[in-house]
Amino acid sequence: MSSTSSPDVNAASPAEEIARLQAAIDLAVRNVADGGGPFGAVIVHDGAVVGTGQNRVTRDNDPTAHAEVMAIRAACRRLGSFSLAGSVLYSSCEPCPLCLAAALWARIDRVVFAADRDDAARAGFDDRAFYELQGQDPAAWPMPVVQRRVHGSADPMDAWLAFEGRVAY
Repeated sequence: MSSTSSPDVNAASPAEEIARLQAAIDLAVRNVADGGGPFGAVIVHDGAVVGTGQNRVTRDNDPTAHAEVMAIRAACRRLGSFSLAGSVLYSSCEPCPLCLAAALWARIDRVVFAADRDDAARAGFDDRAFYELQGQDPAAWPMPVVQRRVHGSADPMDAWLAFEGRVAY
């Protein structure tokens, strides 16, 4: 590897990892004091913090405003890219299915978390139902998810495929 190459995202020392997790935990604790949920997240790219987030679900009345999602949004704005390839997400707690999916879509290389889903369940945030739901047939879900093919259903995808300026993601 040449000296101009980006550092390996997995190259953080144990002390650095602990410090980054502690930063996420501190964000979560401060957020509770401010009336938010007990979750915090930090995203590191090339050794530098590029995004942080705190759970803002109740503050913003936004069920998608989880700490990890907020950190992803901040990091993408800062880096000017929808891809966070080469980044590590540090979270105060094991990411829920929403946050895990967001990290996958953002192309984050690695996720490191402190508390786990059992700790979250003890505090009233039981994501196990969502993890289990994803393994079931959608016909058994409590919220129906139904496809209705109508005239033009595929038109947006055809327009995308025909658009020469599209940016793959």
